[in-house]
This record gives sequence, structure tokens and C-alpha cells, in this order.
Amino acid sequence: MNNKITRRNFNKTTAAATVAFTAASASRVYGANERIRVGCIGVANRGRQVMDGFLAHDDMEIVALCDVQKSTLDKANKKLDGKADTCGDFRKIIDRKDVDAVMIATPDHWHAIQCVDACDAGKDVYVEKPLSVTIHEGRRMVEAGRRNKRVVQVGTHRRSSKIYKHAADFLSDGKLGQITVARAYRLSNMAPSGIGRCKPSKPPADLDWDMWLGPRPERPYQDNIAPYKFRWWQLYSSQMGNWGVHYFDAIRWLTGDLAPSSVCAMGGRFAVDDDRTIPDTAEATFEMPRGGLIIFGQYEASGNKAFTSGEIELRGTQGTFRIDPRGYEVEPERGGQFQDRKPRMKPLKYGGDGKTNSGMTAAHARDFLDCIKSRKKPSADIEIGHRSTSFSLMANISLAVGKRLNWDAKAEKFTNCDEANAMLHYGYRKPWKLG
Repeated sequence: MNNKITRRNFNKTTAAATVAFTAASASRVYGANERIRVGCIGVANRGRQVMDGFLAHDDMEIVALCDVQKSTLDKANKKLDGKADTCGDFRKIIDRKDVDAVMIATPDHWHAIQCVDACDAGKDVYVEKPLSVTIHEGRRMVEAGRRNKRVVQVGTHRRSSKIYKHAADFLSDGKLGQITVARAYRLSNMAPSGIGRCKPSKPPADLDWDMWLGPRPERPYQDNIAPYKFRWWQLYSSQMGNWGVHYFDAIRWLTGDLAPSSVCAMGGRFAVDDDRTIPDTAEATFEMPRGGLIIFGQYEASGNKAFTSGEIELRGTQGTFRIDPRGYEVEPERGGQFQDRKPRMKPLKYGGDGKTNSGMTAAHARDFLDCIKSRKKPSADIEIGHRSTSFSLMANISLAVGKRLNWDAKAEKFTNCDEANAMLHYGYRKPWKLG
């Protein structure tokens, strides 16, 4: 693949056709027996999991696969009995007129370019979380979805959980009182060696390493970066983004929060000896305009549970609420110092259908497919995904500059630190551009 070809040159002969296609597909009505044709970009690890979620539904078909590693492509195509077309250049998927929607599950630093290009080409998009690696990218992705009237679903699949939906309804009338603290954690004891230490080496023969790097700076291949360990390298991802966005998104849904008024993050590489460029231990605290804190801890040198149950805890003046995809419970509060000690509400336990993450992914794909047909906004619409991802990115910036940062949610800028605002985006390696 010659990545010296710019997006403009790649499409210049089909620009008029793309405009016509976009206008037509925005109002397209699918027939009763018509299947939605999907192209998948990035089919390793999470990409194959999302493929499985789509394949649970018989009103769609995966017609094309793209990945920068040939062996990964072949493995994914086996799920389809080898029937899908395959390629190593995502632009070939986006430019196909017979593809209605694309699924993007590439490393995080690729999401923005691929999503914007797909929207501009008239495709509906399912893009994995975290939505982007910069806040600027996320807003541009929202704009691309809106101007092209695209359905864009972000892979925060708890939005399609029956348990979380029931919980959001339960909490909507303030049953917990004032929620002053919401918290969640990424817990994994990776001490002492984590992702290990590796020297630069030649990439696997079937991997297009330059394409994998994309807009990020050129550098030698290293075994503990690709295909999955990029999650521990700040240039390509972060655990604040990888895990934090799931919890920030769910908390925002349960509390109704849009964005914080300030953020302060601290942490470092304290106990794990490896090549990572992110902390092994970090905690971010967000102050919310409504009055209250959201806390996320990334503890990768300590794996014991943080709560008696659940993955998220909301602490209200009337009760404490704990939830995970299997169910939720409420522990009544009692009055403390100088207060009446009787319980302030009744205890509660609620368990639903107990679906696993794979079940939620299939439900999330179902919601996306339904919205392609109805043209309604999906459960994890692009604006929702952007706002949730922004929490993670703000935390990374606060950690980098070593300051508590004040945030203007309307302008999407920090109000007290020029150094932090300079980190809202970065310059792409040529020839890659955002739209």
C-alpha cells in the first residue's frame, strides 16, 4: 500500500459520485428482506468480538474486511467461510459503493481519520471506544457525523445493557438523594514486569507497520506495542481511555452529567518495570457543576476488589448504589454525626438477564442496525461518545501538565492553562489529514 497517496487524490475522480451517494443514502429505506452490508476496519482482538456481535443478526452481512496484518485478516475471514473481500488499506472499504456501514476497531489513534472519511463517503459508522485520542478529533468526528446525516454508534456497549437502562430509569427521580461521589476503577496487578521490555526489531513479514503507525511519528517496530499492547503507550491509547471511558459513560448516563467543571489527575510508574509510557497507578478526580465528584482509579499494581459488589459505585445522601452488567443493589444510608440513625431508604437488589459483555456487544450492534433503518440516533450516539471520551483525555492532560484544570464545556477548552490547551490536538504525520 502506498500511503503517500493523499485522501484528496485517492478520491478526486469519485467526488461527485460520493456526494450523490451520501445524499441518497441519508434517506434510504431498506426493504423487508434487504440486508445491511458492512465493511470491518480492524479485525484483531476487539474487532473480532464486535464482528461476532454483528453476526448474531441475520439482517446484515459482512462483505469486506480490512487489517494491516495479513494473518489477522485470514483469521477473521475464516469466521465468514472466506467469503469476504480483504484488503490492507481502509480507504478501499470506505470507497466501496456497495458498503452501507463500516465498523472501526483499529487502534485509537486511527479512529478519527477513518470515522470522518467514512462519514464523508456516506457510510454509517460503528466506532469502538475510546472515540479519539484528542478532544479536537472527537469534536471533528461529531461534526462529520452531523453534516453528513450519519448514524454513528460508539462502542460503549453498556448503553445497550438492560440492567443499566433499568438503573438509569430507577435513578432518574433522585432516589439516592444528592449523589456526591461516583467512582470506578481499572484493577489489574501487573507487577513486576507488566508488558515487558523489548528492543526494536523487524516487524512481522505480513504486517504493514508504517500503515499501523499512520498519523503518529515514524518509529521502529517493537513486539510490546502491536497488536494489542499499544494500550500502554500514550501515543496510541491509554488505560484512562481504554477502561475509563466505559465507566465515565455509564456514570454520566446514571447521573445525567455532561462535563466536569474541573479535573485533577495524579499518578506515575511506581511499581511496574516495563516499557509503558502511561502510569501503572493513577487517579483522576472530576468536580461536577451540579456539586459532586467523579473518580476513576487506574490501579495496575493492585488487583483486589474496590467494592463489595459491582463495577461502579454512586454514593448518595440517601443510599449507596453499586452496579455491573449482572445487576445492581442499593445499601441504605443512615444518619451520621448529629443525625437520625434510622435507615433513609429500603435496601434493594435487582438482577436482570445476566448477559455478559458479548451479549451487550450483540445488543449494541442490534441498536446500530435498527438505527440505520430508522435514521434515529443510536443509544451511544457520537456526541455521547465524544463527551464521555473527553473525560479520559482531560485526565491524561491534567496528569501530563501536573495541574488542576478548569474546563469550559461549551468552548471545550481549559480556562486556566495554555499548556493544557496546546494538548487538545497534535500534528499528524504526513500525508494523513483529518477530513
